[in-house]
Amino acid sequence: MTVESTAARKTTRRSSGTKRTTSASAKKAQASGTSEPELVQLLTPEGERVQHPEYDIDLSADELRGLYRDMVLTRRFDAEATSLQRQGELGLWASLLGQEAAQIGSARALRDDDYVFPTYREHGVAWCRGVDPTNLLGMFRGVNHGGWDPNSNNFHLYTIVIGSQTLHATGYAMGIAKDGADSAVIAYFGDGASSQGDVNEAFTFSAVYNAPVVFFCQNNQWAISEPTEKQTRVPLYQRASGFGFPGVRVDGNDVLACLAVTRSALERARRGEGPTLVEAFTYRMGAHTTSDDPTKYRRDEEREAWEAKDPILRLKAYLEREGHADAAFFDALEAESETLGKRVREGVRAMPDPDHMAIFENVYADGHALVDEERAEFAAYQASFADGGAE
Repeated sequence: MTVESTAARKTTRRSSGTKRTTSASAKKAQASGTSEPELVQLLTPEGERVQHPEYDIDLSADELRGLYRDMVLTRRFDAEATSLQRQGELGLWASLLGQEAAQIGSARALRDDDYVFPTYREHGVAWCRGVDPTNLLGMFRGVNHGGWDPNSNNFHLYTIVIGSQTLHATGYAMGIAKDGADSAVIAYFGDGASSQGDVNEAFTFSAVYNAPVVFFCQNNQWAISEPTEKQTRVPLYQRASGFGFPGVRVDGNDVLACLAVTRSALERARRGEGPTLVEAFTYRMGAHTTSDDPTKYRRDEEREAWEAKDPILRLKAYLEREGHADAAFFDALEAESETLGKRVREGVRAMPDPDHMAIFENVYADGHALVDEERAEFAAYQASFADGGAE
C-alpha cells in the first residue's frame, strides 16, 4: 500500500538543490502590507527548506528519516484501521489522514516526563509515546476502555467528550508546578473544540495560575460539517491574547515547523512562563469519522488542493533532494509498513470478547451499593439465557 495520495504525486517539484529563504507567507505579507496571519513554515509543500527568524531547527539525516518513518507508519496503521471498520471489525474509527505532520512533529518535541492529554484522533502521538496500535483499536472494537496504562508512558486515555481534556491537562499542569517539577503538559484538541466552554475555562485557569501547559489545536478546517469560518471571527491562535498568553500559527503539514514551534512552547512552559496556544493549520483529508460522509458538505477541489500539500510527500521530496534517503530506505519502509498493517489486522481479529461483568469493575474505588445491585441484576439476566432464554 503506497503512502502517497494520487493528487499529491502530481505536485510539481522545484529543481534540486537546497534553498533556505524567507517563507512564502512572510513574503506575501510584506509585499501586500496586509496583516494576514503569519504561518510558521520551515518546509514548503514542494519540499524546499526555508528559514524563520524565531523558529528554526537543525536535524541530522537520521532524525529526518525518523520523522518520515513515523508519519509513514502512522498513515499505514490509520489506513488499516479504516479498512477494518469497513469490514465490520471496528464499530467506529476517526482517521488522522493529512494530520500526520502536526502529530508527529509535536509529539517528537516532548520529553519522556512530559504528560499528554489527547482527544480521540491522536494516533500519531500515541505511536510516538509507545502505545501499541492494537491497543487503540481495542477501544473502537469495544473490548476495552482504553487498553493502556496512562502512567506507563505519560499518555492519557483517549477523550471522546469534546474539549474536556484541556481542563484535565490544566489541572495536571498546575499540580506539576506545585510539585516543583520542570516537566510540561500538552493538550490536543480540534478547531471545533475551541468553541467549547471547557477549552475557554482551561485557557482562563492556565493563564491565571501560569500553568506549564501547551494547548495544541489541530485546525483541520472542519468541525464535522462546519467550516472554521463559521466557528470564529478571528484566527484561532489569536484567541490566546485575550486570555493573557501567546499564540502562534504553524503550518500543520510541515513536520519540521511543528517540531520547532512545539519544542519552543514546551521550553517556555518549563521555564515557568506559562501556557502557549499552538494552532496547527492543517486539513482533515478524510471523513470526520467512518460514520461521516464529507462529500455532503465540502468540494472535491478543496481536498485536492490540500493533497498537494501532503505532509509526507514534502518531507520525502526534501530527503531525496538532500540525498538523505535512497530507494533502499523507501523500499524497506514500505515493507515495514505492510508488516505493521498485517500485525494490526491479525491482532484485532484475535481479540477476545470482553467479560460481560467487567463493565461494573473500577466504577468506584471502594465499591458502591447501587453498582453491586446492578451487577447482580445483570448477572441474573445473563444467566437466564443459559437456562433457556428470558421471556
